Amino acid sequence: MSAPLIALTGATGFIGRHLLRELPKRGYRVRVLLRHPTALPPEATGAVVGDLSRPQNMAAALSGVDVVVHSAGIAHAMSGVPEDDYRLINTEATIGLARAAERAGVKRFVFLSSIRAQSGPWAETVLTEELEPRPTDAYGASKLAAEQGLATLTMDWVALRPTLVFGPGVRGNMAALLRLARLPYPLPLGGIKARRSLLSVDNLAAAIDTVIGFPGSLRRPLIVADPEPLAVPDIIAALRAGLGRSPGLLPFPAGLLRAGLTALGRGEIYERLAQPLVASPAALQALGWAPRIDTRSALAALARQPQE
Repeated sequence: MSAPLIALTGATGFIGRHLLRELPKRGYRVRVLLRHPTALPPEATGAVVGDLSRPQNMAAALSGVDVVVHSAGIAHAMSGVPEDDYRLINTEATIGLARAAERAGVKRFVFLSSIRAQSGPWAETVLTEELEPRPTDAYGASKLAAEQGLATLTMDWVALRPTLVFGPGVRGNMAALLRLARLPYPLPLGGIKARRSLLSVDNLAAAIDTVIGFPGSLRRPLIVADPEPLAVPDIIAALRAGLGRSPGLLPFPAGLLRAGLTALGRGEIYERLAQPLVASPAALQALGWAPRIDTRSALAALARQPQE
């Protein structure tokens, strides 16, 4: 009996590149769905070129595929993107690809959604799937609309809502924290107490493996987050531990930090650093998902990676 065949989109992105390396190790064959012609990655069983925004002619690409893992899309970190582009790529292309997969007889569609489909950039309560989704921007709304479109299909599907994903090659907010941790002097971040949920890319790969192989019907969103949320001082301390250094954090009052950043016109930095966003992965754990690595160890390993 041949190994299950996975059709993977987004294989050139941060998460997709990791999945392309990891899924074959877990016993899957991987067919990459590419938007533009490129050299075939060595881990891929095959590749098909096509425009996901026009997935009407995907029968050949999806022939024999057991599961689609859809990680392609416009990332939240891309600034200046028109709202219509989020709708076209993150919503309409996702639903179109899922319909094509349904016609091709694909058994399950795994959609990489986002915690921003559930919430804004921070939340005062612990997030669970039972709470009403309240996205606050075009990116989150486009992911939630895609989930709602998947719910109209008869094919089995699951929408994974990861929190901030980190690992080698990460960009955005985590890359900024890593740059801060690498600085050779103390940082005035010791007074920040709010915790935030993170997600190691290795643990995300394990979550995808769990839902691919789950024997029952899913047809639901699932939050994906490492079980232990951390405050920014804990994140910096873990990164610096990976560098063989002490935390070097000054107990600067969070209120003064907020006032200073606001005065400089950078109040959004405080919102990203010091507001809580804790999400519970209990529903996913109930399906058998177990994180491969704890968050602090994964952060330390990230810091030891060579700088790009």
